[in-house]
Amino acid sequence: MKGDIKILFSLGILFLMFSCGTSKSIHHQPELEGYNQEKPVVVKHSDTLFSSGSNYFIKNKQQLWELYISGDALQRGLLAGSLSEHLVQKQERVFFSKVKEIVPSRFKQKLLREFLKWYNRKMYLHIPEEYKTETYGVSQYVSDDYNNLAPKYLRTLYLHGAHDIGHALQDLALVGCSSLAVWGDKTEDGELLIGRNFDFYAGDEFAEDKVVAFITPDKGHPFMTITWGGMIGTVSGMNKEGLTVTINAGKSKIPLVAKTPISILAREILQYASTIDEAVAIAEKREVFVSESIMVGSAKDKKAILIEVSPENFGVFEVQNSNQLVCTNHFQSEAYQSDQRNSAHIEESHSKYRHDRIKELLAEKEKMNPLKMAAILRNKEGLDDKQIGYGNEKALNQLLAHHGVIFKPESRMVWVSSNPYQLGEFLAYDLNKIFNKNEKDFKVQGSDSMNIPKDEFLKTKAFKEYEQYRISTRMIDDAISKDQDLTADFISEYQNLNPNHWIVYYKTGKYYYNKGWYKAAELAFQKALTKEITTVSDRIQIEKYLKKIKRRRK
Repeated sequence: MKGDIKILFSLGILFLMFSCGTSKSIHHQPELEGYNQEKPVVVKHSDTLFSSGSNYFIKNKQQLWELYISGDALQRGLLAGSLSEHLVQKQERVFFSKVKEIVPSRFKQKLLREFLKWYNRKMYLHIPEEYKTETYGVSQYVSDDYNNLAPKYLRTLYLHGAHDIGHALQDLALVGCSSLAVWGDKTEDGELLIGRNFDFYAGDEFAEDKVVAFITPDKGHPFMTITWGGMIGTVSGMNKEGLTVTINAGKSKIPLVAKTPISILAREILQYASTIDEAVAIAEKREVFVSESIMVGSAKDKKAILIEVSPENFGVFEVQNSNQLVCTNHFQSEAYQSDQRNSAHIEESHSKYRHDRIKELLAEKEKMNPLKMAAILRNKEGLDDKQIGYGNEKALNQLLAHHGVIFKPESRMVWVSSNPYQLGEFLAYDLNKIFNKNEKDFKVQGSDSMNIPKDEFLKTKAFKEYEQYRISTRMIDDAISKDQDLTADFISEYQNLNPNHWIVYYKTGKYYYNKGWYKAAELAFQKALTKEITTVSDRIQIEKYLKKIKRRRK
């Protein structure tokens, strides 16, 4: 990660020398003619309920926010921004604070700004006018605190490509999202059933306020999406026609220019497609700048497929003679069979491991239902039920997901997880009921009687120890970076909090190595190698430390 950041800054220095080509993007304004630009009047009923006309924003007892809005592009943006203004500004603050934490140098921050200005210079050309207008509406409610970074509208637009840019420049594959679909003889009632974990992590504060949005646009299909303040794109969602969309990052090379953000492409599919063929047609006409698998489920087609997109290739993967589809973070279609980057990703990452684990768990269950799907999404063990440590990225439940979601497209049912991670109650939503609602009352719209209960793991000692392990991990990271001292008792307790996870021994080894305690470091690194290590690169890193220690002894 640090190496990639250095590359980024080197590029920043280069791009500071010329700003050619950025003028048009900097001064670009979206289409506003013909729209009513008057800002909505918001009524604050309480700290958990805001309304404007028949549109409203409400927090339910499981601490999920629910957003109900309708209208044209500008109205939707203005309503989403005004009703959830406190979350829009909070999420922006959290995001930029994270960037500042990673890049503390003001000089490097300036280079980063200049680089992103140049890098994003053509993004606006690849986003549909409708979504630029909607983004403009939201941007009227962002904070003035970051105007030095970019104008409000462009800043909000660029944030929709943050996943793509981070993914491309740092190979940040959102840690490791997992999706699966079953239908026909694989489910109890024969209906299509889809589950997914969105393992995006931008800090605990970022995941505190999730939004379940129910949107009725003036064009296209009404839809629901799981999102956060200020985000109009889609990472997980289902429309009224029973078409679902989820995204899983793939292996990308660094592109030279930003184009269509994946979340915007997914949003377009969700709003305008009702069948798999329509979804594929929309995806084919957009140019993306990172690699992504888009799982599309369809009530009309009664199955799911993968649309695999990248800057230079396009493929569709459909299972043959099977009623189940599994997707992690590598491509499976024929179009990518000779892709060396994808092949290396399969060999070196944890994508195939999770893919195999899902298939293993599906084989154990004769017929799937939403409760069994939740159990798979919450599974914390490795292959053959091996204890691999809580939070291991090889697990389906890495105990950091932004959300888990279950779709039952033919019944128009959705279950959305609540905090913490995927362990809280899964709230049930009936889209038939929600999008056909005539009354104007401001109420939460979940179907409580169909909720999936909390995971029993929340009540265990192991969960409490995992939460303490996360705190202790931050402490040992600080000690390593700032050359602070830790007690032997702290180190022992840290390892005992999560004894099956290789990372506790690796970090202990790094701490000892930096202190010059090479024998202790060697023992810790060797212990790490006995555990289920996440990736090939992680194992290589440990082996490099052991070689350094060996050389020091000569």
